[in-house]
Amino acid sequence: MRILIAGATSALGHATATALLDAGHHVIAVGSNADRLGLVDASAHLECDLTDLEAVRSLAEEVGELDGLVHLVGGWRGGGGLAGQTDEDWAWLEQRVVGTLRNTTRALAPAIGRSAAGVIAIVSTTGLERPTAGNANYVALKAAAETWLAAVGHELRGTPARTVIKRIKALVSDADRAAQPERDFAGYTDVAELAAELVAEFSSAAEAGADR
Repeated sequence: MRILIAGATSALGHATATALLDAGHHVIAVGSNADRLGLVDASAHLECDLTDLEAVRSLAEEVGELDGLVHLVGGWRGGGGLAGQTDEDWAWLEQRVVGTLRNTTRALAPAIGRSAAGVIAIVSTTGLERPTAGNANYVALKAAAETWLAAVGHELRGTPARTVIKRIKALVSDADRAAQPERDFAGYTDVAELAAELVAEFSSAAEAGADR
């Protein structure tokens, strides 16, 4: 399968790209920093500003046929109760959490809908189950991202493609543990574990597509 990872330079992006490659998929790593992008194990590396819709549409033309999108663009800002939920933080988060998802799905969903085994996956937060004042900007925008993806699923109805949401508390990598050996990461999801779950989603889709 041809799978594009949007925001591939994070720890989860690295883990997911490697896991997908190991599973035999063609992985297209996309990010805005060419130097960091070159460190990702992938079949192809494409630099793109995912906050720019026209740039993403050009990316879609370059990529062509596609079976999957893993949207990993994100980030976190919060704290300070409602008073600490600044407009600046909201704008920064909205552009990354929702804006890049809107751009990538609008540009890439048509190709994924034509696939016999299309998948669009995002990572969300368990914080939606118990929103807090200090996390209000973040969880509100994650809720918006999930709602947008549900609308994408509606757009893809009648095609073999499906959408996937993985909710986690937070992520942790071996580098995080090495940097903070005294820290308790209880409840966190290891990036390798989540990467394996994402690979399983694509493997399941591929098997279903082969049966059609």
